Amino acid sequence: MRKKFVAGNWKMHTTRQTAISLAQELVTAIGQETAVDVAICPPFPYLLPVREVLSESCIALGAQNVHPEPQGAFTGEVSPVMLRDCGCHWVIVGHSERRRGLGESHEFIRRKLLAAVQHGLQVILCIGETKSERDAGQTLTIVRAQLEDSLPALKAEQLAHVVLAYEPVWAIGTGVNATPEQAQEVHAWVRAWLGAHFGSKLAETLRILYGGSVNSANAASLLAQPDIDGVLVGGASLKASEFLAIIQAAKC
Repeated sequence: MRKKFVAGNWKMHTTRQTAISLAQELVTAIGQETAVDVAICPPFPYLLPVREVLSESCIALGAQNVHPEPQGAFTGEVSPVMLRDCGCHWVIVGHSERRRGLGESHEFIRRKLLAAVQHGLQVILCIGETKSERDAGQTLTIVRAQLEDSLPALKAEQLAHVVLAYEPVWAIGTGVNATPEQAQEVHAWVRAWLGAHFGSKLAETLRILYGGSVNSANAASLLAQPDIDGVLVGGASLKASEFLAIIQAAKC
């Protein structure tokens, strides 16, 4: 049975003090709870202070982005080596806000994925379609292309360090999430694709999260779907009570 995973993407929010306070609230409430895997991904400047807060808990630290090179003249970038040095276990790769908003190519995302895994990071690889692509019936075509341009770069044993996150772009930050049935349809297709390309064992063990306007009101119905193994939470992860309610839903 795949263990549920709830990850919070804080995006470009919080200050140093609010990041510490939010992390402290979560640690106090969750402590050493192990029924659900939990990770939070603060902005880069707050990774170290948040790491200190998480040190005595089971909550894992993650980053929101990574550069594929271990070091070099890449102004403004952060390497996988640096993230590991900051105590990160997870990193988000391929989020639509970087694919669409910042023009990151499939090739660049593939390089990030490979570099992160090679340097010992666990990766949340995001996939998903826009509203116009869904309306045109291209959802599975887009998702297939994103998978085919990323996962085959990894060896079978490296795939154990990857979690997929299906995030329909039209549902991110809009307050309109995919219905549980819509999400399940894509998740089931992705799992079948994994089975066809990497074998049934990997398809049954690799976790697939849903992301896109997840909150305490819709989390339970999403998490009840057989192929949804957790959620990647945006805005709702900035409120301890909301995030904790989502974690509770994942335990049920």
